[in-house]
Amino acid sequence: MARLKISVVIPAFNEEKLISASLASVRDALRAFAECGWESELIVCDNNSTDRTAELARAAGATVVFEPINQIGRARNRGAEAASGDWLIFVDADSHPRREIFAEVAEAIRSGRYLYGGATIKLDGRHRAANALTGFWNLVSRYKRFAAGSFIFCETAAFRRLGGFDINLYASEEIDLSQRLKKTARAGGKRGVIFHRHPVLSSARKVRLYSSRELLSFILRASLSPRRTVRDQKACYAWYDGRR
Repeated sequence: MARLKISVVIPAFNEEKLISASLASVRDALRAFAECGWESELIVCDNNSTDRTAELARAAGATVVFEPINQIGRARNRGAEAASGDWLIFVDADSHPRREIFAEVAEAIRSGRYLYGGATIKLDGRHRAANALTGFWNLVSRYKRFAAGSFIFCETAAFRRLGGFDINLYASEEIDLSQRLKKTARAGGKRGVIFHRHPVLSSARKVRLYSSRELLSFILRASLSPRRTVRDQKACYAWYDGRR
């Protein structure tokens, strides 16, 4: 296979508490691509942060770009615009992929059978209800081949053809992208994959920062009116109110 380049894109909004550790994990995981003889780059999109997120990202050696409108999809798209890799990997600023998962991505790319993919998720700490919900999501993710926002990879050309993440969505934008990538993959004789042997560790901070009432209120609203909810920034407050 020809020499490839992988671009890791991390959207970040007021992530000074967690981003340094996340970037260190990504840096270590990138060794898997170096072992393949591939190039890589690390891009952080500062999504209008008011803290030291951008400063810490630069100190960690990342290329930092800026997106003034506070929205996860826009931040990911802006980071992807700056990317020069053949493949994109989107990682959340509170997540920690291991070298083993990047090695699985490399193997999937080498096989030529896959257009996109993701990984199952594991939350840090012990949170019975949240872990149960995460377990349910992991089952759905693997069955439907929906990539969680914490970890998504896809061919750059396909991402660009599809127009990236839908900027009308304030949540579930990764599911929307997965559905479109799944359709594109099928048309081209390829498929998606969700790895499960090495789950991506992600922060359970929403469980710690929001009350059960707040979280259940969002889940109920999203269940009753999913399309309206994910298009309403105020309804998706857990992603956008800046609580850290």
